[in-house]
Amino acid sequence: MTLAERIKPQPLPREQLAGLSGRETLEMILRGELPAPPFAPTMRIDLAEVGEGRIVFSGQPDFAFLNPMGTVHGGWIATILDSAMGCAVHSTLKPGQLYATTAMTINYVRPLTADSGEVRCEATTVYSGARMATSEGRLIDGKGRLIAHGSESCLVFETK
Repeated sequence: MTLAERIKPQPLPREQLAGLSGRETLEMILRGELPAPPFAPTMRIDLAEVGEGRIVFSGQPDFAFLNPMGTVHGGWIATILDSAMGCAVHSTLKPGQLYATTAMTINYVRPLTADSGEVRCEATTVYSGARMATSEGRLIDGKGRLIAHGSESCLVFETK
C-alpha cells in the first residue's frame, strides 16, 4: 500500500511541525503519521528512506508523463530530483527552520521511458549552514543506469 493510500495527502500542518526537526517530520511522513504532500500521488513519487542529510524517493513514470517524443518529460525528472534534493536539506533542519529552493541544476544523461519501471532518486546534503544549504541527487532507473543528476541550493530560514 502506498503512502497516498494510507493517509490523505495535504499540506503539512505548520502548528504540528513547529517543535519537530526536519528529519523527524520526514520520518513521520514515511511512517504515515503525517500526510504526503498533495503533488506526490499525482506525480507517482513516494518517500522511501530518510536519514540525516540523505533521502531516497521512488517513482513510477508512466504514459501520463510522456512528452511528444515518447520519453518521460524532463519536468517529471526535475520534480523527483527537486523533491529528493530539497528533502535532503530538510532532513538537516532544526525545529523552527524551513527552507526554500533558490537554484537547481539538472544534467539529463539518458532518456527515461514509461516502461522503464520504478526509478530511485537518492540525494545527500553537501553543506548545511545557518542560512544556506546545498545538496546533490541522482536518478537511477530499474536497471541501475543513471538517468539524470543535479545539485540544488536552498535558503534556510526561521518560521518565527
